[in-house]
Amino acid sequence: MTADRPPLAEGVPDRLYGRQRGHKLRPRQQMLLDATLPRLRLLPDQAADPLSAFGMPGARLWLEVGFGGGEHALEQHRANPDVAYIASEVFENGLCSLLTRLVPDGGEATAPLPRGLKLWPQDARHLLGLLPDGALDRLMLMFPDPWPKSRHAKRRFVHPELLPLVARVLRPGGEWRIASDDPTYQAWVTEVFADQPFFTQAERHTTRPEGTPGTRYEAKAVRAGRQPVWWVFVRR
Repeated sequence: MTADRPPLAEGVPDRLYGRQRGHKLRPRQQMLLDATLPRLRLLPDQAADPLSAFGMPGARLWLEVGFGGGEHALEQHRANPDVAYIASEVFENGLCSLLTRLVPDGGEATAPLPRGLKLWPQDARHLLGLLPDGALDRLMLMFPDPWPKSRHAKRRFVHPELLPLVARVLRPGGEWRIASDDPTYQAWVTEVFADQPFFTQAERHTTRPEGTPGTRYEAKAVRAGRQPVWWVFVRR
């Protein structure tokens, strides 16, 4: 076990994701990973006091798990400049997509970076294991991989074994926001949250709530005729 990989609950798979890289990275993308990502990365030894890493004492702390192309994370960050925002993603092409929006070509090592944004390019569950109790004001899980086959259900981030881990790091009254367009995952969310002591369902929407940025995954779902659902669960 390493310092950035604390133990997970028994029965939880070691990883929830599949591949970490899609097509071969272009030189610009590799430069972003080599020169820009280290400047934005939240380090494991900073997780015990994350607001100090931001230099934002007293700020609200939000975490987005699996930010995909990064459009939701960047819009949320820009709309909430007083929030310390951690965006987590393991897929290298997704990391590059977000970083491309942040720095101009040629500025990978020198361009100014936003104060209130940090990246966690690893399994978000390990970050949850490192954060202090009640550290988060909001956790966001937008259109996660549904792992639709029943034998892969253990890989879903919404999982009975993970609820205590999320509950520990969300303050009382903190929000866990989830969106999915997959009918299997939607039914799974309903089932997992039906009988547990940690969260109360506060909202359920079939149209995107005000203040929630759109994503490419939502647009793709709508084009395909699927109905997205957005939930807000509140920590008891």
